[in-house]
Amino acid sequence: MEYLLQMINISKTFGEVQSLRNVNFEVGYNEVVGLLGDNGAGKSTLVKIITGYHRPDPGGQIFWKGQPVDVMTVAKARELGIEVVYQERALADQQSLWRNIFMGRELCHRFGVLDVEKMRRETARLMQSHMGFTSKAITPDSTVKTMSGGERQGVAIVRALYFQAELIILDEPTMGLSLSETRKALDFVKGIKEAGKSAIFIDHNIFHVYPVADRIVVLDRGQVKGQFLKDQITLDELIAKLQHVAQTGRLE
Repeated sequence: MEYLLQMINISKTFGEVQSLRNVNFEVGYNEVVGLLGDNGAGKSTLVKIITGYHRPDPGGQIFWKGQPVDVMTVAKARELGIEVVYQERALADQQSLWRNIFMGRELCHRFGVLDVEKMRRETARLMQSHMGFTSKAITPDSTVKTMSGGERQGVAIVRALYFQAELIILDEPTMGLSLSETRKALDFVKGIKEAGKSAIFIDHNIFHVYPVADRIVVLDRGQVKGQFLKDQITLDELIAKLQHVAQTGRLE
C-alpha cells in the first residue's frame, strides 16, 4: 500500500524520559486517522516530529509520498502540505475573518500591495461554499471573537484546505465545545475527506473520533498498542480494547 505519510521506527528521548519507542505510523491518501491516547501517551511528541518541531532519535525514518525525508523542519512540513489546526490557537480572535484566512499568506497585487478586495471576495466565497455561513450577520469583516467554537474550527480547517494542505492535523478540535458545536466541528472534519485530503484527528474521546475516522491508532506510553479499521470493529468492541490497554498496557 502506498502512503501519504509513513513513519518507521520512530523514537524520541528527552533526557532520561523516552516519549516514543519504535513507533510505526502511517496515513494513507484521502484517509482520516484517529490518534487516541491519554495524556502522556506521546501524541504531542509524534505530531511535533511530523511537523518538524522535534527531530526523532537516530534510526527512525520518515517518508512522504514514498520519498524519504532526511530532515523534517517546520518549513519543510509546510512546503510538503502539512498543516496543524490547534483547538485554542487556531485563530486571532481580534482580527477579521478575512485576515484570519490569509494571515501570513496574504494575496497581493503584482507590485506587492495587499489585494484586500480579492481576499474579502475569496473569504465570502469560502463562507458560502465551504463554511456553511448563510446568515448576513457574519461577513468577511466580522471579528472571529463573535463566532462559536465549531465555526472557528471550520474556519481554520477551510483555511488549510484553501492553501492546498495535503495532511491536516487536528489537535483535539472538539475540546470544550457543546454537543451542537461538536457536531458542527465533526462535519468540517468530514469535509476534509470529501475534499480528497487526509487528516490526523488527535483526541482522547473515542465518541468523537469513531464517527469520522477511517482507521484508529491507539498510542499508550509511547508505543502503538493497536490500530483498527473502523469498518472492522464496533464502537463497543473498541471501547473494551481501550479499557484493557489503560488497565494493563497491553492490547490483549
